[in-house]
Amino acid sequence: MKDETCIFCKIANGEIPSATVYEDSDFRVILDLGPATEGHALILPKNHFKDVCELDEETAAKVLPLAAKIGAAMKKTLGCAGFNLVQNNGEEAGQTVFHFHMHVIPRYQGGPSIVKWECQPANADKLAQTAEQIKSALS
Repeated sequence: MKDETCIFCKIANGEIPSATVYEDSDFRVILDLGPATEGHALILPKNHFKDVCELDEETAAKVLPLAAKIGAAMKKTLGCAGFNLVQNNGEEAGQTVFHFHMHVIPRYQGGPSIVKWECQPANADKLAQTAEQIKSALS
């Protein structure tokens, strides 16, 4: 289940060299070539999935524990104060490579602001309407 034209498939399967920090039969974790902070890593499944909506349940169940393991190692070795897990789906959400991947971004005391947004006030009626729309699609 690989895409021969996908650069992340090629990296995940060792066809293109990378700074690999972890590898098992399902994933390769590499350092990002355009890091947000020192140690910024990408978790790449070895199988191709366009985004989280295509991810199979078996792979999905393994991603979060692996991200926690990588983040804990970053805290221990890099001295970061925490880390962000970032996963983009679709071009409008910031996805630039259409192979599911999760960013593990170390966050350092006094470091740059990376993942944040301005909260907007919510209208209770609009929240209820939106919740119903989403629920109906889940049925």
